[in-house]
Amino acid sequence: MATYLVTGANRGIGLEYCRQVKKRGDNVIAVCRSMSDELKDLDVQVETDVDITSDSSVAQLVKKLDGKTLDVLINNAGIIERVSLDNLDFDSIRRQFEVNAVGPLRLTHALLNNLKSGSKVIMMTSRMGSIDDNTSGGSYGYRMSKVALSMAGKSLSEDLKSKNIPVAILHPGLVQTRMTGFSGITTEESVAGLLARIDELNMENTGTFWHSNGEVLPW
Repeated sequence: MATYLVTGANRGIGLEYCRQVKKRGDNVIAVCRSMSDELKDLDVQVETDVDITSDSSVAQLVKKLDGKTLDVLINNAGIIERVSLDNLDFDSIRRQFEVNAVGPLRLTHALLNNLKSGSKVIMMTSRMGSIDDNTSGGSYGYRMSKVALSMAGKSLSEDLKSKNIPVAILHPGLVQTRMTGFSGITTEESVAGLLARIDELNMENTGTFWHSNGEVLPW
């Protein structure tokens, strides 16, 4: 029985991760800023009031975990705020960097002692963070922060090789969540694919940028 820690677990993809992981019979530690009714109904371990942009908040989470071993760390928490060239909001850009890129790295670093040989680290990025795939521009804060997150994941995949901890950089697809305006595939379909990618993750393919459907995406 494996233990998965999932951030951004109170709704959307994070919530569905928790639902499917529990259904598989594994342990779930659901981490979020605030509880939702849907998450409460899952009857899993929930750690609320966790702000991944705060050193002290992350330190409190580590203390609560009390050295518990994590088999899979899923850095899923993120935000999107639309920032166009005509409406550049630099506070928004910085905020998205803090949540989407710096926060997952902060949490992963803080939880290194909770990972063991064979544990897995997951960075939930986006195809919008692909430089080669960008043919529409815009979304400056989101795109830039996701590129940074992917780079953090790639660096971690190299730095954690000596510890035998592989890292996956995953795009969920266009998923029906509040973030996307509820267009695209269902969260169930997306997470089923994401879990398949996580199951396939090993030291031979560590650092890969995958679509949930298994396609390797361009940087």
